[in-house]
Amino acid sequence: MLGHHDAIACVQLVPIFQDLDHATVSAVAELVQERHVAKGEFVFLAGDHADSLVILAHGQVKVTQSTASGREQLIRLLQPGDFDGESVLFEETDRQTSAQALVDSQMCLITRQDFQQLVQQSPAVALNMLNALGKRVADLEAQAAATLTTSVGERLANYLVETSSEIGTASFDLPLQKKDLALYLGTSPETISRKLSQFSKQGLISQSGRSHITIQDEDGLALVEN
Repeated sequence: MLGHHDAIACVQLVPIFQDLDHATVSAVAELVQERHVAKGEFVFLAGDHADSLVILAHGQVKVTQSTASGREQLIRLLQPGDFDGESVLFEETDRQTSAQALVDSQMCLITRQDFQQLVQQSPAVALNMLNALGKRVADLEAQAAATLTTSVGERLANYLVETSSEIGTASFDLPLQKKDLALYLGTSPETISRKLSQFSKQGLISQSGRSHITIQDEDGLALVEN
């Protein structure tokens, strides 16, 4: 069971619930349910009945959708503070996507019924929800723009540093397959492999196997520009 202090910490990670007075945050925390998901476990599957907003507190989760040919397509990558399932807060629906934990993850859930009651009681939450959805659109546009204004090396280096920080170790298996990582970073799997080899030669990382990474120089990665 999630302690009230931990629930408040989880709630405060999410843009929807930021800039609220303490009483409202505390009320939201009372509604939150905790869920731990092991690496490789599905948070939900396409076709599941959707009745909760999922808030990622710790970990990394990929959200995917199957194409007409049955191929898995990466939709977005959830990092701590991100949320998914906002559409279920307004209407009865089934999941159109699947979500799988890439590392051991902790999330907080709030049901549709509880959220709707909260919106009625707190106009600030409703306004924050609209702002958060607008920000998601802006972030998608910014991510697209970043593929034009930053180098693949810089984006990959940032991803490695952020992933290491979230997992809590400098030595880890890449949570995303290279094809999905390439899609997320706006490049090709071949370029990902080439950049990882470059980082290795520069002494920034070491590699073993197909996807195991050990960060040797985090400061150096943070300074990568090419």
